[in-house]
Amino acid sequence: MAYKTLSSARVIETIDKLEARVKERFPDSGLAQVAHELSETSRRCAAESDRLRRPVTPIRVMVCTVWVLGAAGLVWLAFGLHFDGLEWEAASLVQILEPAMNLAVLVGIGVLSLGRFEERWKRAKALDYLHELRSIAHVVDMHQLTKDPYRQAMPATASSPAATLSGALLERYLDYCSEMLSLTAKLAALFAQSCKDAEVSAGANDVELMTTALSRKIWQKIMAFSRYDYSAADAPPES
Repeated sequence: MAYKTLSSARVIETIDKLEARVKERFPDSGLAQVAHELSETSRRCAAESDRLRRPVTPIRVMVCTVWVLGAAGLVWLAFGLHFDGLEWEAASLVQILEPAMNLAVLVGIGVLSLGRFEERWKRAKALDYLHELRSIAHVVDMHQLTKDPYRQAMPATASSPAATLSGALLERYLDYCSEMLSLTAKLAALFAQSCKDAEVSAGANDVELMTTALSRKIWQKIMAFSRYDYSAADAPPES
């Protein structure tokens, strides 16, 4: 079973190690702050996904209470009716059954509404966290946006962003961004695993598709390193 489900503890451990690696390599960078935010978010996601896996006791108690009160009302109505001298005709039967039917319908609607309320409550909680993970993925994408390996092959203009990284450091920076996107998708998968809801599963799948697409752009940049000779670019021009 341990190899069939995603372990939130292992995901948190991997994110913590990634945060340490980013801080050691780029201690003063904004990416290190994003890694720290992802680490804190992972703990809240793990705790919430664990809560969503368990039944919500107060809601279950309310449903049982409605059932008991509805059954008690029907019993009270049945014993409270007086049939002495009643003519068993169609009109009389309608007068007897109409209150009982109305009460049964109201009890059924209440039970169904409360039963769906637990599902809607869990769905709303999970979707809020998925929205937060989606925002973190966009923040990671913003940090890698200007990290272009081809910028060193041409002179900068007045509006060009400052080139603070180059060579292997730039490649490592992009690799960290890709790892953070992948782990963000794993946090979204925790909710799809714990909350058996179609909308939650679709939301987690959207996060995974988005992070995969963003990571694909990063890996296109990383693959560019194999086609670009930095030693030749850094060499002085021939006279």
